[in-house]
Amino acid sequence: MDTEEATTAAETSPAASPRGFYGCVIALIVFFTLIALAAHAVTEFEKGLDGDGQLEQPGLSGSVAQPLGPGTTARYEDGLWVTVSRPERHDDGTYGVTVTFKNGTDEELRLGDEEFSGTLDVEPGESGEDYAPGDDVSWLNWDEVASALAPPVPEGEERTVPVRLKPERKGASVTLEVTPPHPGYRETAYFQLTLG
Repeated sequence: MDTEEATTAAETSPAASPRGFYGCVIALIVFFTLIALAAHAVTEFEKGLDGDGQLEQPGLSGSVAQPLGPGTTARYEDGLWVTVSRPERHDDGTYGVTVTFKNGTDEELRLGDEEFSGTLDVEPGESGEDYAPGDDVSWLNWDEVASALAPPVPEGEERTVPVRLKPERKGASVTLEVTPPHPGYRETAYFQLTLG
């Protein structure tokens, strides 16, 4: 092999040309980026089939059969989060609970529109019971709750609504039913609490 052939072989060998290596790296980056984008598109498509008003829960579903407990959050596919606090006992025998709506959707959230009723409801007894004898619970501030729900919640902000309850006996069960309004459909999230 003469020197001219050796020089040509050295110029065309893979070790001498970093362009091939960088080309492969760029091709791998593009490939994995396309896979990530495709996975995101499939996830968004699946959410579109379900509808934005579906609950997207790890663990308990938040349905009437699997209610959430105090201090937990119901997560909707469109980015809305609803959290119900643990009941706090007051000296007068009443209990305070807060319901926090965190608007992670891409639009203003209207919780108190007249066309939507029943954003928040309080039912005595465990979730799914028609009537809970002996578990009567009075909702003391429903008008205050209606006023707190009236102004729209801007995108990216949250609203905390105080709920005051008075049970007839200590240890009474109560279910908070939260149905945030949606122009199409939104599932109701059920939260089961014990007062006492």
